[in-house]
Amino acid sequence: MKIVLSDEVRLKFPNLHVLLKRIGGLSVRERSEELERFKIEVYQRIRSRFSLESLKDDPVIRAYRDFFWRIGIDPTKIRPASEALIRRILSGGGLPTINTLVDSYNLASAESRIALAAFDADKLEGEGLVMRFARSGEEFLGIGMDKPRRLEGGEIVIADSKRLIAIYPYRDADYSKVTLETRSIYLMTCGVPGIDIEKLREAEDLATKYILRFCGGSE
Repeated sequence: MKIVLSDEVRLKFPNLHVLLKRIGGLSVRERSEELERFKIEVYQRIRSRFSLESLKDDPVIRAYRDFFWRIGIDPTKIRPASEALIRRILSGGGLPTINTLVDSYNLASAESRIALAAFDADKLEGEGLVMRFARSGEEFLGIGMDKPRRLEGGEIVIADSKRLIAIYPYRDADYSKVTLETRSIYLMTCGVPGIDIEKLREAEDLATKYILRFCGGSE
């Protein structure tokens, strides 16, 4: 399965890159004590590198913030995903424990500053994914939402052949989320203009490393 950007998205954001990678043979658990200990190591690295005051000036964080403004989202109210994770760590807390797979790529996202997402591969329909602009009236049910949201049209979305699976790059669908029953995923590394593809590959490699360490599986 590949991800294709529509002509309209490519025209408006010519320097936007997205990576998609399948990882299979996974064993997802609620919690791992080894992973919980490893989180502390990553938190220490992040806290030694950033402060809440300096974070907004980091060029990667700035690129996501600039992109949010361009797509009509106020990044001071809805934080870009990686920034939100880092802020939790810098504020003295930690990342939420969801499951070992989500926790693994959340750690990689915080450490790399790159937004990451994962979809249960067995729940996706069709031969590939498409990034496009939403049509007015399309409905999207995100993780944690009580009811579907009716889109205004123009939002950047990711869709399989039957439904929307994400509002890019900050909200994933409930339908295709990773659960304890997930055995294969598609890992999506979410770029924005101003972030080169090599940095995305580094983030993808880091997330893959953490996922394989704590959930098993193979590329």
